[in-house]
Amino acid sequence: MTTRRTGLREQKKQATRAALREAALRLALEHGPENVRVDDIADAAGVSPRTYNNYFSSREQAIVAAITAEREARIAEEVTAAPARTSLADALTDAILARYTEPGDTERFLVTATPPLREAFLEAATELEGPLADAIGRRLGDTATPTAPVLAAAVAAAVRIALHQWLGTARAPSTAPDRLVIPSGSLPDLLRAALAPLAPALDAAEAGSRRRQAG
Repeated sequence: MTTRRTGLREQKKQATRAALREAALRLALEHGPENVRVDDIADAAGVSPRTYNNYFSSREQAIVAAITAEREARIAEEVTAAPARTSLADALTDAILARYTEPGDTERFLVTATPPLREAFLEAATELEGPLADAIGRRLGDTATPTAPVLAAAVAAAVRIALHQWLGTARAPSTAPDRLVIPSGSLPDLLRAALAPLAPALDAAEAGSRRRQAG
C-alpha cells in the first residue's frame, strides 16, 4: 500500500510540473515572456504561487522546461537502444546531435528572446545528467560506482559549452530589436568539438566494463 501511495504521489507531482510548464509556455507565446508573472502561471495551472516555487525557481525555468521536457528522456532512450557494436561515445554523440540540431519554431523563439530565457536554456542542459547517468550505467553494467554520473555530468557540461558558443557568436541584424539574438555557426560542429575530448574517457569506461564482464 505504501508503494502504491508513493507511486500516486509521484504521478501527481509530475502532472503538476507538466501543467505548470505548459501554462508558462502558453502564456509566454500569447503575451511575451517578459509580460508573464509567476502568479499568472500558477493561476493558469490551478495551483498556488507557493506550489509553483516547489517546482520552478523562475518563470524562465518553467518556459524552458516546456520546450525541453522530452529531450532528456529521448536522448537517454536512444543511448540505451543503440546497438552494442556502436561505441558509447558515438551513441551519445548521435543522440545529442539528433535532439539538439533540429529545433522547432518554438525553440528558436526561446533562444532569440530575452537574456534570462537564453540563460535558462543554457542551464537546462544540466537536466541531461540524471537520465544520461542511468543510460550510461545500463550500457556499462555499472550502476554502483560514480563512473556513470561523472561521465553524464561531463557530457552535459560539454553540451552547455557548445550551446553557449553557438549563442555567444550570434549577432542580430541592425534592423532587429536589440534584445534579439540570431544563433550563428554550425551547432552540429560545435557539439562534436565539445564532446570529442570525452571520447577517451568513454572508451576507457567501456573497456573496463568489457574486462569486468569477461572476468
